[in-house]
Amino acid sequence: MARVVLAMSGGVDSSVAAALLRKDGHEVIGLFMRHGEAEPACASDGASGATSGSTALLPANVAAKSSPLAILPAAGHKQGCCSASDAHDARRVADLLEIPFYALDFQREFGRIMDYFVEEYAAGRTPNPCVQCNNWLKFGKLREYADGVGADFIATGHYARLVPTADGPALCRGRDGGKDQSYVLFGLDRDVLPRLLFPVGDYRKDEIREAARDLGLRVADKKDSQEICFVPDGDYAAFVRRRNGPADRGGEIVTTAGEVVGRHEGIERFTIGQRKGLGIARGRPQFVVRIEAEARRVVIGEREDLACTEITARRTNWLIEPPTEAFRCDVKIRYLSQPVGATVEPLPENRLRATFDEAKHGVAPGQALVCYREDRVLGGGWIE
Repeated sequence: MARVVLAMSGGVDSSVAAALLRKDGHEVIGLFMRHGEAEPACASDGASGATSGSTALLPANVAAKSSPLAILPAAGHKQGCCSASDAHDARRVADLLEIPFYALDFQREFGRIMDYFVEEYAAGRTPNPCVQCNNWLKFGKLREYADGVGADFIATGHYARLVPTADGPALCRGRDGGKDQSYVLFGLDRDVLPRLLFPVGDYRKDEIREAARDLGLRVADKKDSQEICFVPDGDYAAFVRRRNGPADRGGEIVTTAGEVVGRHEGIERFTIGQRKGLGIARGRPQFVVRIEAEARRVVIGEREDLACTEITARRTNWLIEPPTEAFRCDVKIRYLSQPVGATVEPLPENRLRATFDEAKHGVAPGQALVCYREDRVLGGGWIE
């Protein structure tokens, strides 16, 4: 039996991950990460979640257990994560599974992620705080905590898999292609892979929800987190303005030819490829094709102006032996983008160049470029 520290978010994935780890005989310690940001008030929907069905994925002593917790609903809230209501849900799951549970105050550490988020938008880039949260917190600070309590493994509810190879564990896509989260894990330290467990990575989402129903958990039908945890209302621009203060950040909206066609209130309102909310009517759809941060200028154009066949990325991280020459692979430029074939060439100063087989549209500086070979994550970097 191994001791496992499990990051519990209060959602269905990490809740069932706890049950799967228990089934495998592990000693599980549940940890919840509080970020300290205030959240909108919310109320329970009062619905019951108890159902019956197969218990194949669950520990026998848990699946058959009768508990008043089984009929308590998940606390309703905005679709972020790490909120007080999520902590409430996670604690109830831990109580039902009879595992120790601790809510840790990571307000200072989340402050670093929030600062990164604001700085990236202020620099005209599109940040990806979920990747940084994985790098700095879930597999950074939790790793330190695991060391402190003598835990053998760190586990999360990510849809990803670790496949044994002669060179050590390979990070691979989750079985459920529609829920695969391997993209946001590219920045992990290679040496931490042998200590990771992804219990739900070999299952489809519908199987995980069914397992939660077998437990009688209302989180079985809890919506997936869709917003950034510290911006639960989805208004990123307002969050940046609150953190930056009331200074004027307005500027010009110009065409690719340099014609001034409007003004904006701040470049944090825009990202490359954006079409809606520009406030510009020119007869044909217009897209943000470039953000010039120093001049506070937003450049718009037509879709063909977004076409890109070659990009560079910095601060690369490799989960294989770092390549020394060009190689073929598939790359993703956003979490939800389709992979495209490319030739990737390592560059000096921990950078890379990717040349696509076909043009990609909406490549956004600040997002991650992640390299795959079939299902395996090779590594990646941050788009320049």
